[in-house]
Formats: sequence, C-alpha cells, structure tokens
Amino acid sequence: MLTLVTRPEPQASAWALDLQRQGVPAASLPLMAIGPPPDPASVHHAWQQLDRWRCVMIVSPNAAHWFAQLRPDLTRWPAHTLLAAPGPGTAQVARDLFGPLGLQDDQLISPPSDSEQFDSEHLWPVLSPLDWAHQGVLVISGGEQGEVRGRQWLTRQWQSAGATVGTLLTYQRHAPAWTEAQWQQARQAYAAPADHAWLFSSSQALDNLRHLLGAPPRGAIAVCTHPKVADTARALGFDRIVDTRPQADDVAQACRSLVTP
Repeated sequence: MLTLVTRPEPQASAWALDLQRQGVPAASLPLMAIGPPPDPASVHHAWQQLDRWRCVMIVSPNAAHWFAQLRPDLTRWPAHTLLAAPGPGTAQVARDLFGPLGLQDDQLISPPSDSEQFDSEHLWPVLSPLDWAHQGVLVISGGEQGEVRGRQWLTRQWQSAGATVGTLLTYQRHAPAWTEAQWQQARQAYAAPADHAWLFSSSQALDNLRHLLGAPPRGAIAVCTHPKVADTARALGFDRIVDTRPQADDVAQACRSLVTP
C-alpha cells in the first residue's frame, strides 16, 4: 500500500522520506500550495512591534517559516515575549528559526510530548495558568484570499481570560498546481483505492481533493492526524479512516496497521 502525503511542499517530500525510512512506501502528492501574504509590510511591522506582545502564537511550521522569511534585518526576539506552538513539530521549527534571534527555551510553550493530540485544546491547559489580564497576544497563521483562518476557539479562551488578541496573515494557501505525473498518481489512487492511503493533516486539503477529483471512490482510505480532519474525510466519503497523532512514528504505525493481517 502506497501512502500519499498531501501536505504542502517541502513538508510533503520530507514526510514521505521519513515514512520511507520507517519502511512505509510513501510519495508526495501535495493538496495545498503555500504562497506569500498579500501584505508583506504588515509582517515587517509586526516584527518591529514584537515587544508589545506578551505572547505570539505560531500555528504551524509554515507560519513560522514565512514569519522568519519576512523578518526585517536586525530585528530580534524580545526577551519578555512568549512563543506558543500547538505541537512539537511547530515548536522545533520555531526553536530552529528564532533561537538564533534570541528566543530562549523557557519562552517556548507547547503541549507535552505525550499529549493525546497536538492542537489548541491541548495547548490551552499549558497556557491557562498564566495571567492574561490586560495582555496582548498575536496569532500568526495562514489563510485564503487574504483572510486569516483558524484558532477561533483558542482566541475565545484568551479573550475570556482578559487578553487582547490580534491576528497576522503570514502566508496564503492555494490549490496545488499538479504536474502530469502527479495527476497520473492521483488518478491511479482513485482507480485502485485499496492500494493507496491518503495522509491528511488539513481539512483544506480534503476540500481541494474534492474540487480536483470529486468524491473518493468506494473503499478509499484516509489516515488523518486530527479528529476534525477525520470527520471531514468521513463526510467527503472515505470509507476507511485511521485517526493518529501528527508524529512521524505514530503515522508510520498507522500506515503499517492498514496492511497488518
């Protein structure tokens, strides 16, 4: 069984390679493309005003990469500004990118590595003991068509705790522009659903699949790294769904379970 990794590049290829190293046949088939924000100047301004925020929430590795890429020269990470990440993957990317700019490990907040899931709901128990009254929080994320998307639930928790929450769009998500080889791979997966597993980490990727190829064929298999994504896959028509944590070891085990007698 071939696992098709639908994350944006370069993450899709990196994940496919990691799965291959663990003995799982995998290939990159992105169902999202990532591009720059419509207003890079707003990102530059956010860097210049970063010390006004008590906490910066970076929602994904893509958000971290684009925020770092659009950093003005000579700007640093303020000593009193926390960085919140929804999981260890984003936390490690943030550590690699912003550590050289002054971010310390004790400023980085994310769910414990043994958490059942890595998302806003599991991040908030780590954040909630802090005093958020009259504090400013900046949520850095992506979106579509110039609109910031995601983390509404976490925003409400912060606001209920007395914080003022701002948002910053650092990248935009688009439908992928597949090569002819990728189109052939996708059509082959629809023609032989029992021989392929689609790995989804985003409901947006499922929406793009529906627009590109329509509803999945009978017997189609989805491996989903969050229960909400699994719900979207189920609604789209995937017959067999495996829910797993968004960690490479867990995903590899989930993929292996699909072919275990």
